[in-house]
Amino acid sequence: MWYDDNAYGQSWSALWSGYTTCGVCSAIRQIEGACQICGDPPYSCEPTLVRLEDGREMREPACFTGAEGRFEDYVYLQMMEREWKRPLSASENFSTLDSANAPSPRAAIVLVFWSYFETRLERLLRAGMRSLPTPVTEDLLQRYSPIGARLDRLYRIAFGTTYFEDLDALGYSNVQVCLRDVHQRRNEFAHGNPHALDDSLVLKLIMLLKVEHESWIAAFNLRTASPHAAARTVTP
Repeated sequence: MWYDDNAYGQSWSALWSGYTTCGVCSAIRQIEGACQICGDPPYSCEPTLVRLEDGREMREPACFTGAEGRFEDYVYLQMMEREWKRPLSASENFSTLDSANAPSPRAAIVLVFWSYFETRLERLLRAGMRSLPTPVTEDLLQRYSPIGARLDRLYRIAFGTTYFEDLDALGYSNVQVCLRDVHQRRNEFAHGNPHALDDSLVLKLIMLLKVEHESWIAAFNLRTASPHAAARTVTP
């Protein structure tokens, strides 16, 4: 699994590790290396020498702003990690349902992920529509509040395509297929089919979590990194 490669046993929130916001084009970029969107040179990671009033000198390590949207980005990832890693007990079997109709004992991972995904999609839409007057943006987000409408109709209004079409064009077809499946099965779960969130769906989602994170960053950069981002041509 991708998380086995996390250095020093870092938590899943380390998916945000090493990223910052470009000071030139506002893209989400890695600290090491040039910005892939505008070509801004790599940041220096060398410590800064600071001279105090009493003549002493101190070396301050390089510090960068994180690229996460808010503290809750870490919380969602840590909640999924905790649910995935916790040992299951016999009492977690759904005694009122036969195995053919029961959800995965880790089904909560899917529900937490989808809430997390919805917050990131809203962040992308807000950033992509930042040139609009605030009342217009708020009205559009309220008018198209269901996630399905935001993925399709609102995204098309803002950018002339859909979120899933963007993922396809950016080379993340496997992610958009998984997201469609999660969206559909989450709706089935909400409308009376607990088994829709089965073990196979949970495993598929966990396996793609890192790639999904990268795909969202790619779409975010495409649609928000410059004033004319919406008119850019998508190239895989």
